[in-house]
Amino acid sequence: MTRKLVGLALVVLLLTGVGSGIYFSGADEASSAPDKGAVSGEAQTMAEKVQITGVTGSEKLVFLQDAKVQNVMGKNGFQVVAKPAGSREMAVYPKLNEQDFAFPAGAPGANRIKKETNAGQDFTPFYSVMVVASWKPIAQLLEKNGIAKQKNGTWYLLDMQKLMVWMKEGKRWKDIPGNTVYPVNKSVLISTTDVRKSNSAAMYLALTSFLANDNDIVASEKDVQKVVPLLAPLYLKQGYQEASTAGPFDDYITMGMGKAPLVMIYEAQFLEYLAKTPPAARNPDMVLMYPTPTVFTKHTLVPFTESGARFGRLLATDPELQRIAAEHGMRINNAAEFQKIQKGRGLDVPENILDVIDPPSYEWLERMIKGIERNMQSTGHSKGRTT
Repeated sequence: MTRKLVGLALVVLLLTGVGSGIYFSGADEASSAPDKGAVSGEAQTMAEKVQITGVTGSEKLVFLQDAKVQNVMGKNGFQVVAKPAGSREMAVYPKLNEQDFAFPAGAPGANRIKKETNAGQDFTPFYSVMVVASWKPIAQLLEKNGIAKQKNGTWYLLDMQKLMVWMKEGKRWKDIPGNTVYPVNKSVLISTTDVRKSNSAAMYLALTSFLANDNDIVASEKDVQKVVPLLAPLYLKQGYQEASTAGPFDDYITMGMGKAPLVMIYEAQFLEYLAKTPPAARNPDMVLMYPTPTVFTKHTLVPFTESGARFGRLLATDPELQRIAAEHGMRINNAAEFQKIQKGRGLDVPENILDVIDPPSYEWLERMIKGIERNMQSTGHSKGRTT
């Protein structure tokens, strides 16, 4: 009798195992099956989720790969696979039309993609402020010279108009009055990415062109001819430049003040780093500076398929995804929620960014970039590396 019971139990276990194997195999096949636009309707079950692919600015890659984000996507029928690309290079990304979406940083980059692909819509689920990552000794030196001002005992305001005067004059760090903390023979510059490839450098161009154009947005060929000769040296003097903002920010973290005294980055990069790095593992001299004026970068998703559109809509409207984006340092539609999350982690950031300019239209920004590119080519400037 005992042998019969044992035999029966083994049969039941075998059948259960076979059934489970069939279920998970079917789920894997469903998750790997590509969907290029045929899906519609409400959220699908996990067994029916489809893979969607796209390219994104490197500053959002960690967010998209976050297990919590992937879990929400799975609940809504998606398995998202994103590859990094320079925001300004996405419009010429190989076989872009075979992707479900492109997710550049910045409205100008998104507009270029829409123009090149004839895409009809876009979504802006969150945005980031363009800021300067620096160091307390540098910030204090600039404060003594009337170019920076500390706020709330943590972050600084950076007077871009005054700093621009120094940069246009070709001032070197060793020439700054009272400089005993960084007396090097390097030009006073803000390090950026390659303006031909990266949105963060293009946003820096938008900001500096406004200042060089007598506090007015560049909107004519006359304006372009006026500002390009003044601004090209801000890029040419930097030497080698990365194509992705992850590059200079990594240099800032790993090489310190000697390599990168002032670096143009996204606010979200700095906040995300602080959130995931224990205080004991950080350099205590790291400090964030908010340019005045500054410019916002709108992280804009351009869908090419119905699935891509559903993904963009979900990012922009789902409360849980919005909360996770804020955890990664992105500013979201709910400003109070963003502040609550940052303060809950002991991070102090401005509640309101008031002195903000709009970037030039896509056409005029491109004209300025082409002008700077010609200057780079005439001097044999490095083409940089795409990351």
